[in-house]
Amino acid sequence: MAPHATPFSLETEAIHSGRRIDPATGALTEPIHLSTTFERDGDGGYARGYVYGRSGNPNRDALETALATLEKGTATATFASGSAATFSLLQALSPDAHVVAPLSVYFGVQQMLRDIFAPWGLSYTLVDTPDLGAVAEALRPNTRLVLIETPSNPQLAVTDIRAVADLAHQANAYLACDNTIASPVLQTPLTLGADLVIHATTKYLAGHGDVIGGAVVTREPNPLFDQLRLVQTIGGVVPSPFDCWLTLRGLQTLPLRVRAQAQAAQAIAIWLAQHPAVEQVLYPGLPEHPGHGVAQKQMQGYGGLLSFLVKGDQERAMAIAAKTSLIARATSFGSPHSSIEHRASIEQGTQTAPNLLRLSVGLEHVDDLIADLDQVLNSGVN
Repeated sequence: MAPHATPFSLETEAIHSGRRIDPATGALTEPIHLSTTFERDGDGGYARGYVYGRSGNPNRDALETALATLEKGTATATFASGSAATFSLLQALSPDAHVVAPLSVYFGVQQMLRDIFAPWGLSYTLVDTPDLGAVAEALRPNTRLVLIETPSNPQLAVTDIRAVADLAHQANAYLACDNTIASPVLQTPLTLGADLVIHATTKYLAGHGDVIGGAVVTREPNPLFDQLRLVQTIGGVVPSPFDCWLTLRGLQTLPLRVRAQAQAAQAIAIWLAQHPAVEQVLYPGLPEHPGHGVAQKQMQGYGGLLSFLVKGDQERAMAIAAKTSLIARATSFGSPHSSIEHRASIEQGTQTAPNLLRLSVGLEHVDDLIADLDQVLNSGVN
């Protein structure tokens, strides 16, 4: 997109940022550059900017530019998955560093910290990050990174980004916020003081359930992001050109999709909260949610993901998930099709309640989704 003095709206940036009309053909949709290597100049240089596919690619550059624009950052490093993005960020730290992370953080990140980075020498403390006192108490002289996930998966806990950023910076630590569930449509952590934003681009950003990827966006240049870029380039855990192209394509409809999914999720959460077969609904859009006030302050909508606890045990919860007809039983979220999952049976060593079901609200008509849930919750589910 051509440079402009005044930022465009999110809808316009989602369509145009990182893209340009192909100078060779005039194509409005950018070509996919599959080449693994690029021609050197006669003098041995690379005036066109590309050397080898691991270190750079036009499609990846376009995606990284778009994500930095949408998240209001200055630079992005993209990866082959969301897990690879978080893994690489942790790997960019020194082995003697300390990390503060949420008790409710994605279970795969807990596995990274416990099984890979702790034996390597990295220390960490898991705390209830909505509790600012607990965050402050967990900080150490060698804390270099505070990691938050808000809203969290699958508990939908909400952390005050600005308040935790202040605590982290007072301790000379960086704050990284996983913004996968909210997306830049509903929340921009870098404008609230976070130093880095993490995404599983697999989810809402790509948005169609057909490509895996991850990204880290930085608010401004800093030594940690410089090291992360080195890990990305030398380690080579980068997305393919086609993966970048698919994700960039998905960004064009991001604002429309996320707002529609959030609106439907709000309606379903309200309906579930009144259902006699439901014990509790975890969704920050509900006034009774403990993080509702903070979410109102830092979000522009509450997202398309929610969890609910059914009345009964794990067997009852799994039976309900097994009997939906329209809502698919599947892992992941953010796609046009709705999905439901019993999380405790997926997560290892989880603190997730055995009667919790996570619901990713897609783009089907909300009345059809409610009808599907209603027929299962009202049945004996045998």
